[in-house]
Amino acid sequence: MKAIILMFDSLNRHMLSPYAADTFVDAPNFARLAAKTATFDNFYAGSMPCMPARREMHTGRHNFLHRSWGPLEPFDDSMPEMLGKAGVHTHLVSDHPHYWEDGGATYHPRYSTWEFFRGQEGDPWKGVVNPSGGSQDWRAGMKRQDLINRSYMPTEADHSQTKTVDAGLHFIDTNHEADKWMLQIELFDPHEPFFTHSKYKALYEHDYDGPEFDWPGYQKVTEPKDQVEHARYEYAALVSMCDKSLGRVLDAMDQYNLWEDTLLLVNTDHGFLLGEHGWWAKSVQPWFNELVHLPMFLWDPRTGGKDTRRGALAQTIDIAPTMLRFFGVEPTKDMQGQDLAAVLQDDSEVREAALFGIHGGHVNVTDGRYVYMRAAVDPSNAPLEDYTLMPTHMRSRFSTAELAQWAPAEAFSFTKGLRTMQLQTTSMMNSWVHGTLLFDLETDPGQTNPILDDELELRLLKTLANLMHANDAPESQFQRLGIPFDAEPTAQRLLAAQQADRARLALEPLPPMDSFADGGAALTLPLLELLQDGRGREAVEKHLPGLISTELVNIPAQLSLYQLAAVIPVSSSALGSIAEELAAVPTA
Repeated sequence: MKAIILMFDSLNRHMLSPYAADTFVDAPNFARLAAKTATFDNFYAGSMPCMPARREMHTGRHNFLHRSWGPLEPFDDSMPEMLGKAGVHTHLVSDHPHYWEDGGATYHPRYSTWEFFRGQEGDPWKGVVNPSGGSQDWRAGMKRQDLINRSYMPTEADHSQTKTVDAGLHFIDTNHEADKWMLQIELFDPHEPFFTHSKYKALYEHDYDGPEFDWPGYQKVTEPKDQVEHARYEYAALVSMCDKSLGRVLDAMDQYNLWEDTLLLVNTDHGFLLGEHGWWAKSVQPWFNELVHLPMFLWDPRTGGKDTRRGALAQTIDIAPTMLRFFGVEPTKDMQGQDLAAVLQDDSEVREAALFGIHGGHVNVTDGRYVYMRAAVDPSNAPLEDYTLMPTHMRSRFSTAELAQWAPAEAFSFTKGLRTMQLQTTSMMNSWVHGTLLFDLETDPGQTNPILDDELELRLLKTLANLMHANDAPESQFQRLGIPFDAEPTAQRLLAAQQADRARLALEPLPPMDSFADGGAALTLPLLELLQDGRGREAVEKHLPGLISTELVNIPAQLSLYQLAAVIPVSSSALGSIAEELAAVPTA
């Protein structure tokens, strides 16, 4: 028995023909894949984003209620490590740069062997000294490094995605006659930046003379319509390149007739917003379906079932138990996922509801029709805690100031009797800002009109609380969300109606600058400068009461009111009123 996982990053299901017949994206191999496998129609993410999702693939359980982005913990079960101990050779090939960072460095050693290819995103790969000195803006520094990295990939053959697939195919060529191996080909694409060569850009010729734009920020859309469309075409070009890589793997499956004894799983960690809901990217906004309702394809020789569709509710946590059982290894008691063989066999339900979210953000639940996004009850988004024995962030260790206040936590059910470090923390993903949301996917698949239904909300709130308890969530998470820890939630704990006005503002797209009075020039002034001006402070306090005292803590000196509106809920009418008042005052 053999298995191949082909994993993409930030792949949108609604741009692939098996899920969207009217898609403009040229990706024929995904249609070819669907004809060879079972297509999952209700596959959801769990813990997000990148490394939390990979931790789920290893451990088969959610982690976002206990931990922010971080490495595998000493008490974590690791699916590839368990397979290795059972005599299955596991091999990882990837160009995913987060494996090289502090917050991801414990994942790849769990495989028997591994290969990496450098240069994606702002990977600190090739060293070219900046004559003007380093930038204080980490994003600007990453963009500069990315341009350096691209210069070392002048052709498609040099692209790290191509090299990664080359290495995966080399493993298949070398080992196709052997037994008991699992290959994971993990591609960073189509994650931003959307770097491709001319061959793929030519598939999406369009008129555009604006700035280079293949790396949107994590914020509301503020760019003109043609720039937004350009970014979508750049993303589509990268999806087409991913499609070619998929085709190469399918060719190998055909060449060696691996369909007889080889499981093939094609998945992603999450999606990416390309202007939907007025947002770019992920993480800083609610986890809409474009981000969490994922493409997933599975061929399992145990069950067969090519060119079929499966509607049972499944999640990323199901991957580890499925892979283990395929090789005859029993999942551990701490794994919450289910073997998807039952879904493949007869579309059996393996869960009634799915839990998903990000540390410090909304805690969400869906039953496949309704989605309930529970926000914090307080603007502080507190209490919020990290539980870890591996104190690293994405790209750094925990600071001495953070570590100075840690306390030993009681052991959780899944920590193998170990007491972890308990640290008070904060998060840039403050769900209170966006409010509690409830959607009916049957009548509103685009999630544009949240509903108010106390009876439905209470039912989903009880389901959410039960799933949190099943995950052994800390009491602090219940406190943060205003949910009783030792009792069943009642109607007094509902939040959707209470937070409806703020939720409505958060869902409003941000109008373009030129739609405001005087071209919105005043709104681009540094906010601190605007507040120091009497006219500016008066206008801001009049139309955005409470904003200054509740939101503006340690704001960057150059942040403008328009930029602030890109990340917190400020209504377009309020911005318009401020712009009109400032434009109407004669200048000296």
